[in-house]
Amino acid sequence: MYDGHMFGFGWGFMWLFWIFVIVAIIWMIKSFISNSDNQEKKSKSAEEILKERYAKGEMDREEFEQKRKDLNS
Repeated sequence: MYDGHMFGFGWGFMWLFWIFVIVAIIWMIKSFISNSDNQEKKSKSAEEILKERYAKGEMDREEFEQKRKDLNS
């Protein structure tokens, strides 16, 4: 009766389905990569942050040494 063509909509919907699947896979991969990058950035230790602040000039050597001493005790 329909000869498997579904009035010409069968192929169009099939293409839309596969495009949707491919876009969903790409989106999942990108979000996974983005989340792993954010995890690495958030996992800095307090001493690393302290060293970065000292390198930027946000504190002098005495303040840096005192805060590092406080962290290690």
